[in-house]
Amino acid sequence: QVQLQESGGQLVQAGGSLRLSCAASGRTFVAYSTAWFRQAAGKEREFVAAITWGSGGKSIYADSVKGRFTISRDNAKNTMYLQMNSLKPEDTAVYRCAASSGYSGRAYNAYTYYGQGTQVTVST
Repeated sequence: QVQLQESGGQLVQAGGSLRLSCAASGRTFVAYSTAWFRQAAGKEREFVAAITWGSGGKSIYADSVKGRFTISRDNAKNTMYLQMNSLKPEDTAVYRCAASSGYSGRAYNAYTYYGQGTQVTVST
C-alpha cells in the first residue's frame, strides 16, 4: 500500500507560481511511477504530467502545461513535486497525484494509488 497526500494548493494571481507537493508513505516510493491529474469544476479530469520511477526519471506533460509546469521527485524524501509557473485562470482545478508500480502514462484509471487532491485557484 502507498498513501499519497498533496499539499501546496492555494489562491494565486494569474502569472504567478506555485509548487505542489505529493508526499508518499508506505512502500518504497522509488519503485513507483507518479503523475499529476487535475479536474476543474464541471469538467472532465485531465492528465497534467507524469514521471517514471527511479533516479533521473523520464517525464511527460500535457500540451496545455508544457513549458510552464515541471514535474520532479525526491526519492529520498518520498515526495513528488509540480512546479507551476505562468499560471492561468484555466489552470484552476483540484490537483491530484497518483502512483503506479507498472504504469507511467496519461490514463488516470491505470494508476493504483491516489491522493485526496489540493485546490489551486488562479485569479485574473
